[in-house]
Amino acid sequence: MLANRLPGLLPEMTEAEALSVAAIYSVLQTPQGQGLPRSRPFRTPHHTASSVALVGGGGNPKPGEISLAHQGVLFLDELPEFSRAVLEVLREPLESGEILISRAARQTVFPAQFQMVSAMNPCPCGYFADGTDRCRCSPDQVRRYQGKVSGPLLDRIDIQLSVQAISQKELMDAPVGAESSADVRQRVVESRARQQARQQCPNQHLAGEQLETVCKVAEDDKEMLAAALDKLQLSARAYHRILRVARTIADLDGAEHVERKHLFEALSYRVSARNSIG
Repeated sequence: MLANRLPGLLPEMTEAEALSVAAIYSVLQTPQGQGLPRSRPFRTPHHTASSVALVGGGGNPKPGEISLAHQGVLFLDELPEFSRAVLEVLREPLESGEILISRAARQTVFPAQFQMVSAMNPCPCGYFADGTDRCRCSPDQVRRYQGKVSGPLLDRIDIQLSVQAISQKELMDAPVGAESSADVRQRVVESRARQQARQQCPNQHLAGEQLETVCKVAEDDKEMLAAALDKLQLSARAYHRILRVARTIADLDGAEHVERKHLFEALSYRVSARNSIG
């Protein structure tokens, strides 16, 4: 449900973004209706999908699901059920925003700037660490199941959350004081506008000196972050991703600078799943 809501929380595509999406779908000769698409794509490939279906390919290369999700959302449900080989091909596009397909003497590059959202059970039966004794999986079974998602792929997932099961009563009771989807979307739109005015691109594209400048943190906060990275054994890639997430949290908060609370929140999205799965 959360994944389905995400495209509606994102700003409408700009004309340039809409043109790039329309160009991809034109390769498949897929009708997009009249005019340029404005709603962001939402793709949900099945866990039996092949690597060609996911990233593209064929004798005459065609875009796969990751390119059809360009400028939108790619939702992978039951993540460990996907073939490990299929999941590993996601590493390149998650880093570069494009996919290179090589066939004989021909190479084709398709854009693939998407937000990947995935979901998985903690074990084959789904009851591990739910506070009951329903789980019948052995420790080895749990480790093997969770190990289907490699460390390098997890390293490229910015927000990792462990969500506990809720009771039927909690499910039926309306949340008190919760933000509406319209309110959340407005905050996202304002955050994106703030990023565009500051650096002429979304935070996800920040790199190098620009990243360090836009996401500048106080020296004592930098020392705290370095200690946390060392303790959690996180990579340099994770460090840069944590900075981008913290900058985005600050933007959603309406803050001019990245503060310690924003860094703590960004770090918590790495710690939560580690504590649950570890």
